[in-house]
Amino acid sequence: MRVAVQAEPFDFGAEAAAFARDLPGPGAVVTFTGLVRDLSGDLAAMQIEHYPGMTERAIAAIAAEAMTRWSLVDCLVIHRHGDLAPGETIMMVATASAHRGDAFAAAEFLMDYLKSRAPFWKKEITTSGAEWVAAKDADEDALKRW
Repeated sequence: MRVAVQAEPFDFGAEAAAFARDLPGPGAVVTFTGLVRDLSGDLAAMQIEHYPGMTERAIAAIAAEAMTRWSLVDCLVIHRHGDLAPGETIMMVATASAHRGDAFAAAEFLMDYLKSRAPFWKKEITTSGAEWVAAKDADEDALKRW
């Protein structure tokens, strides 16, 4: 299990290939990458803040739960912080298991919990100012299925 919280960009293809290459023979690998969205059409940047140490521990706990619940062979979570432009990669999840159902379910679980429970604070910087991104009821509702 690897958790990385970093400011630097990452190469999704290289990370996915390295993850799959280093596994002890799973039957399924699922990957997901999230991008900074510009829903308003005038987003200049997304600022993502976090508390070093606390954030990594929180994500590691979420990943450890996924490893146990779905008998994963391995999982990877990379999440960026700092100033990100629209279209940049913001995060990546990879899961590996003996069967695809477990890999898909664990990846969805990780994405839902990262969205709502990982301690990141996001601010959208637009041409008209800056605003903190509020929690969404839909994100909280997504957790109910787990």
